[in-house]
Amino acid sequence: MSAVAGVEQLLGQVSPGRYDTYEALLDALTDSEVWMLLWNGRPGAPDAQYGNMEVGGYGYAPCVTSAQELAASGWDRSHEIVSGREISSALFPERWGIWLNPHAPGGGVGVPWLDLRRIALGLDQLPAGPLRISEPSLDIAQFYALLSQNAHRTPAVRSLRRAWVQPALGAGYLAIGLDLYDSGRQAVESAQQMMRQSVTAVPDGLPVSSVAMSDDYDPVAMWLRRNSRPFFDRDVPTADAAPRHGYGYPLS
Repeated sequence: MSAVAGVEQLLGQVSPGRYDTYEALLDALTDSEVWMLLWNGRPGAPDAQYGNMEVGGYGYAPCVTSAQELAASGWDRSHEIVSGREISSALFPERWGIWLNPHAPGGGVGVPWLDLRRIALGLDQLPAGPLRISEPSLDIAQFYALLSQNAHRTPAVRSLRRAWVQPALGAGYLAIGLDLYDSGRQAVESAQQMMRQSVTAVPDGLPVSSVAMSDDYDPVAMWLRRNSRPFFDRDVPTADAAPRHGYGYPLS
């Protein structure tokens, strides 16, 4: 089966709650091609501009999945053929998603910018959404104490936050938000070393991950900035976290 055929077959199977099918669609889309519909200009021209649509307050660029679907759509302006990975890398920094085959019966399928980010950076590198994020209820005071001690000895670390993350697929995990004074290589490596030294106090079987608080596109970092307070703060050592509610994003 070709990549295009795989995408089109999966499009017909995606439905609310079928996260495994949606994940398979993202995987197929990564190395497939899409026909981006140009509202203005021609491919490569300075005035080239993708079409746009808004659904639920989120922006999407409409596209089709094959030459046959392009003909079926009736689109009579120019188009640009790009890979799924290429268009994902181009659009997610602008917080735009893509909408596949909007002319199709049922209206097609939207892929939000957060999932384009996963395609661009690697589906196996980032958790599958929508994410359910909350304040951790784990009794792991020894780990938090050791992590705070190690953070105090790591000058690059400004503060630490925490969240429990439950992906749509796969096991939940404890996320530690790393707020560093700078994002240089030495600072990042020292923070990674701090985490390696601290996870020795984590109970067996408990997954722990870290997220850069400086990442404006990471949904866990966004939740932490909006809904949590540091449990370690170099300026306010006694700061503690308050329980909050989860953050997610729609899968169309």
